[in-house]
Amino acid sequence: MKKVTVEELLKKALEPSENAPRLHKFYKGKVGVSVKCRVRDFNDFAVWYTPGVAAVCKEIAQDKDKVYDYTNKWNNVAVISDGTRVLGLGDIGPEAGLPVMEGKGLLYKYLGGVDAFPLCLDEKDPDKIIDICKALQPTFGGFNLEDIAQPKCFKILEILREQCTIPVWHDDQQGTACVTVAGLINALKIVKKDIREAKCTVVGSGAAGINIARLMMKAGVSPEHMLSVDSKGILSRDRADRDNLQAKFKEKWDICLRTNPKCKQGRIPDALKGADVLICCSTPGPGTIKPEWVQTMAKNSIVFAEANPVPEIWPWEAIEAGARIVATGRSDFPNQVNNSLGFPGIFRGALDVRAKTITDEMCIAAAFELAKVAEDKGLREDYIIPNMDEWELFPREAVAVGSKAIEQGVARFNIPADERYKMAADIIKASRDEVQWMMKEGFIGDPDK
Repeated sequence: MKKVTVEELLKKALEPSENAPRLHKFYKGKVGVSVKCRVRDFNDFAVWYTPGVAAVCKEIAQDKDKVYDYTNKWNNVAVISDGTRVLGLGDIGPEAGLPVMEGKGLLYKYLGGVDAFPLCLDEKDPDKIIDICKALQPTFGGFNLEDIAQPKCFKILEILREQCTIPVWHDDQQGTACVTVAGLINALKIVKKDIREAKCTVVGSGAAGINIARLMMKAGVSPEHMLSVDSKGILSRDRADRDNLQAKFKEKWDICLRTNPKCKQGRIPDALKGADVLICCSTPGPGTIKPEWVQTMAKNSIVFAEANPVPEIWPWEAIEAGARIVATGRSDFPNQVNNSLGFPGIFRGALDVRAKTITDEMCIAAAFELAKVAEDKGLREDYIIPNMDEWELFPREAVAVGSKAIEQGVARFNIPADERYKMAADIIKASRDEVQWMMKEGFIGDPDK
């Protein structure tokens, strides 16, 4: 792998930030509302609004499920944030978080054909956020929670998943975990190691790290072969701060109880000795993970360094230290672990069957289908996961998720898989074609002209 200087990386990393203010100001936002129905003349408003719409309202009043047939609820997702953990910027507030939520809406629409609306809340109380979300259910087919600080993000997701009748998703937790598991499945195939026997270490125990560990176990990694590390060391039921973990960090404590049965103590170097897999979602590097630590891992080791903008260890350093496969969160290195590979297709699949929830099993189904898309194209050490521009992965992912929802009895709609694939592909293609047509015709302006 070609070495890149820090100066070159910083220059490239700064380019989007230098262009973003100018382009955001030019477009005044990234998503809006477009009309779906025909308006031939003003007489059509009698159908779309009063008096004709009353007939539709009365039908929905008699059967609430008809709201999916007569409105856009079937395709609406709310991207909800309180602005307390926006990207790597921290608690910058809901207004400052709005550009991120609009960006999420853009990805939903272009990659998944989903109409996603940003909803930034001037509210930090988790119980009130839960109440707000529950009250919004009549309008939306699903919720995407985004950039909410831990530990409250765990509580909000857990309660909403239990109490809502529409799918609820937290991309920082479930999205990162889904795409990481997809890459891990294929990486283990290349090095010919059984997922049930692989010794895995997860460095970072925030929202992403905890859910990566949890979903890895659901996908087949043995808890007995897993270690998780936070800023204070290896998670263990015998750790000195166990009382604090039990009282304030129940998700971490659950990892303590399920993994590390020998109660191994120590820090990152101790957790890496003999490990087959290292998954990092920790402090940006370089130097968070040192090459000499990777040298102590098992032969043909796998390293996922997912921090942005700079991975915990440079890919070439990990390879020189003995890692056979390396993935990062960056698009300019091979094997990018990118949440955008997950949520557009997962929600497309959930919405297409009108799912009541998104289960862990639906996430795992998406991960295995993501892995299969890459496998069908031919796995290599520098290609273990699809790229975002391989658009066919999204309808395939949607079908896998919808099929699992039907199997688990959480779908309101049971449509054959081939019909769901065509429906998803048509919706996604129409979204992409619409953007390209509007650019061509000048409805989306060119800021450089």
